[in-house]
Formats: sequence, C-alpha cells, structure tokens
Amino acid sequence: MEIPDGLVRAQIAYGGDAGREFIAGLPARAAELLERWGLRRTGPGMHGVTALVLPVERADGSAAVLKLGRLDEESAGEPLALRAWDGRGCVRLLEHDAVTGALLLERLDERRPLSELAERDARQAVRVVGELLVRLTGVRAPAGVRGLGGVAAGMLESVPAALGRVAPGRARGLVADCAAAVAEVAGEPGDRLLHWDLHYGNVLAGGDGGDGDGVGGGGRGPWLAIDPKPLAGDPGFELLPAIRNEFAADEVRWRFDALTGALDLDRERARAWTLGRVLQNVLWDVEAGERGLDEEQLLVAELLLGRR
Repeated sequence: MEIPDGLVRAQIAYGGDAGREFIAGLPARAAELLERWGLRRTGPGMHGVTALVLPVERADGSAAVLKLGRLDEESAGEPLALRAWDGRGCVRLLEHDAVTGALLLERLDERRPLSELAERDARQAVRVVGELLVRLTGVRAPAGVRGLGGVAAGMLESVPAALGRVAPGRARGLVADCAAAVAEVAGEPGDRLLHWDLHYGNVLAGGDGGDGDGVGGGGRGPWLAIDPKPLAGDPGFELLPAIRNEFAADEVRWRFDALTGALDLDRERARAWTLGRVLQNVLWDVEAGERGLDEEQLLVAELLLGRR
C-alpha cells in the first residue's frame, strides 16, 4: 500500500522516530483491519497531518472510511467523544480498535467541506458552526476525556518563560493580558464535551438533507463535524477557529457575538476562554521558535480586549 508523501513528511517532521515507526507499520495495520472488519478499499487514501483515511465498503455494501492515526494525547479521546455524541452533530463511529486507535467511520462527502460555503458566505458558515456547537457541547464529557483545567494550568505555568522570549511592547503585553484572562476563569474549566478543532475543514456535508446552507431541522442536518480532539471544558474555548477561518478583522466582533448568542454563553467567560485559545496558539509558536507572533492572533486579542 502506497503511503501519501504528505503524510510521511508530516509524521517525520512532527513525530520524529515515533512518526517513522507509525509510517512503517501502516501497510500491515491497514491490511489486518481490512480483513478483520470485512472491508474493501474503494479509492485512494486521504490524509491530514496525523492520519491516513481509506475509503472502504463494508460487507453490507455501505460506504465507510478507515481512519489510521498515531495515538497521542489529543486523539486518544476521539472514540469516547464519538460514542457520546452518537452522530448528533458529528460523524458516526462504526468500529474502534483500542490497541491501535483505528476508527471505522461512516463516510461523509469529503468533496464538500464547510470551507466551500465560507468562501461564498462567511457569516453563514459561522452560523453553521454555532449550531453544530450547540449540539456538540450539549453533551457532558464522559470519563476519560482530558480536561480543560489541566490544559489551562499547563499554559499558565508556561507563560513566565514564554514572556521572556517575546519582544517587549505590544505582543508581550497582549500575551500577558491573555494569561491574566485565563487565570480568572481557570478554576472553573467546565464539563461540556468540546470538539476543540472545529474549523471549516473539519465540517463536511452529510446527514439527512437540507439545502447545504444550514444545519437542518430535527434530523442530523446537512453538515457534520469530523476529527475531534476532545476536551472536557467550557464551550467558550471552542470559538476561535470559526473566528479566525476566512479571517477578517472587521468581522471578529460579529462572529464572537453570533457564536456566544447561539450557545447562550456568558460573554465575559467566553471572552476569557477565547483569549485562552489565543494564548495556547501563541505559546506553541514561542515553543517552536517563531520569530514573530501571528498578527491575526494579536488582532483577535486586541479586538476582544476592546483595544481597537
């Protein structure tokens, strides 16, 4: 089985020796699971940074995808979350191999990500994400899903060292202000089941109808989420991807208002947790040795802090 070059490069870049080991074992892992679950491949593999996804057909003729990923802290809770959601707002889990983390999922339409709608109507795409988040965060996180409280504590511990690596002035001040906002809410991290990575590429066409511009009525709707990195926490930590996708500085406040309104969130708590998400991204950039901080992140922080 040919492994896509992009997946090989990503795994080596981000995983080092563990990534190489994962890539080397993929052909045998895929073959074993295809046989065990009675699957027939129906097309070329797809991939992101962390997983190979094979389109398959089950023994009953239904379409599915076999997702083969490298287990890590972010992905370990995916089957727990998918079972808890049970298709409400997200892709359905059909089978799970606990040893390797492999997932057999219903097949959605990968040719129709929400990003296509966003190019035509960015505000409607934000509304779609808001309605999906209502469904997803309406579920309490099951036991075993990592908690936002631990994530927040880790970020706050990293801030002093990170500030020393950020140039004095605007950027350093914003990082400190984001950390201060997180510190105010870190003691109450919440217990909702969060997707954590609900950008437009992680929403695909699927479900039971609709005109493609909304999430539908009483059924599952025409849009469904994929590829969660589950957290137990406050829904305010979910908003940044939809605020940043198809980024426009003059739309940040509208998007924040639309999302907090859809989810009926306390605006100050949601603002603090959204600044926490900015802080998380900034800390990763600093750790990676980036020379300058992402301007979009800084603009989002300034706008939510009322500086612009």
